[in-house]
Amino acid sequence: MTSLELSVVVGYALLLCILSVYGSHRYAMAYLYYRHKYRLPTPKGRFEQLPRVTIQLPIFNEMYVTERLIGAVAKIDYPRELLEVQVLDDSTDETQGIARACVDRVRAEGLDIVYIHRTDRSGFKAGALEHGLKTAKGEFVAVFDADFIPDPQFLRRTVDFFTDPKVGMVQARWGHLNRGYSLLTQVQAILLDGHFVIEHTARNRSGRFFNFNGTAGIWRREAIASGGGWQHDTLTEDLDLSYRTQLKGWQFVYVPQIVTPAELPVEMNAFKSQQHRWAKGSIQTALKVLPRLLDADLPREVKREAVMHLTANLAYLLMIPLAILLPITVVVRVSHGWYEVLFLDIPFFAAATFSVVAFYAASQREQGRTTWQQLKYLPMVMAIGIGLSVNQARAVVEALMGYETAFTRTPKHGVASAGESVTRKRYKAAVTFQPIVELALAAYMTYGVMYLIEREVYYSLPFLLLFQVGFGYVGLASVYEGLRGRVGRWVRVLAPQPSPE
Repeated sequence: MTSLELSVVVGYALLLCILSVYGSHRYAMAYLYYRHKYRLPTPKGRFEQLPRVTIQLPIFNEMYVTERLIGAVAKIDYPRELLEVQVLDDSTDETQGIARACVDRVRAEGLDIVYIHRTDRSGFKAGALEHGLKTAKGEFVAVFDADFIPDPQFLRRTVDFFTDPKVGMVQARWGHLNRGYSLLTQVQAILLDGHFVIEHTARNRSGRFFNFNGTAGIWRREAIASGGGWQHDTLTEDLDLSYRTQLKGWQFVYVPQIVTPAELPVEMNAFKSQQHRWAKGSIQTALKVLPRLLDADLPREVKREAVMHLTANLAYLLMIPLAILLPITVVVRVSHGWYEVLFLDIPFFAAATFSVVAFYAASQREQGRTTWQQLKYLPMVMAIGIGLSVNQARAVVEALMGYETAFTRTPKHGVASAGESVTRKRYKAAVTFQPIVELALAAYMTYGVMYLIEREVYYSLPFLLLFQVGFGYVGLASVYEGLRGRVGRWVRVLAPQPSPE
């Protein structure tokens, strides 16, 4: 090899080594999960007199799901004299009228429910929650986002955990209303299952920190105040408050047996917007709380897991140079036989790629799915994870540079089955320049694929195909949705209007 070729291969190997650390962390999570799987959380006791609870429903322009949410909350089984519901509406469209009508109807049925509308949206969701707390009556506060449908027994099954005075928050598992809507929603469901089935359980039952997910959970109001209250200097106010509260000594409880179903984004651009917010917010939270956490008197394993948890999205910064170097290294190494496969590709496959397969397959197996159900979507899980690299890397760079952006809500359309179209639905995520970069990377990977096929060298082909399919699918889906929306608007504008009779 020339010195240039050697430097390319060495750089590629270093990137693989760093990424393999984050990939191997999935093995650690799976190990902790199976080690503590049977340490089921149980309440310390039962309340002789049930406490007063406030349910907060933060909404913003949610015309398709607001009525469903309020209707589900109205069915919650809890003494009416001890239950208050706050509809925290920052909407600027007809959601206001829908929410007000629902509140009036449910109030007439005997529920203590109030409608609170803000016009300035300061602090976005965190600001709305903090604003609601000023008048909330409850000692405990449950939160449900607009696309969730809480079970009627939610409070009955969670509130008794607070008989332990050290417990500050109880989190339920997310379910998926529209898992079968499309390939994209199937992939999202698996990604979330890995988080909620494996990671949350592993962290909580092994004594590590874990986080409130912004919804489908209930807080002790005192714990919120102790942690510093809802703050909006990060895009993940839930993650931020979770770490600040646990640093104050409060304990959290995760109850995966309580499942609260929600709607998954059905469009690629909405999914990317959501993932961008989560990735950027996690790095913002890391910058904010890690210095304090590392100086705290905590066990080493708690600190180590917190670092891995909060900085996991840094790996996306490395995926872009890895994608650029991958076809180059293929060309460089194609004449060097199987030794480079042994020392580079196979370790990467074991530590990074296979860890994804093992981790997410375990999350499906723990829910009772068959082997085929566990495995059939995993290639696309890996591909879409790679395809999101541009989106996530941009989020990480923005967070590291201190670039401020507004809280962008994820559009919800109230769809559940594959036959329901969202083409004419009002809420759409913004289309950015990213698809151009993603499609350019997909084309670049195509060159590497064709090079290998032409020379009948197939050992690196699976890696290149994952990158090619991932970038291509994410980019094409984003472009298609953007063009579909524009074409639809043009058709409506150019279509002849019916003449008045």
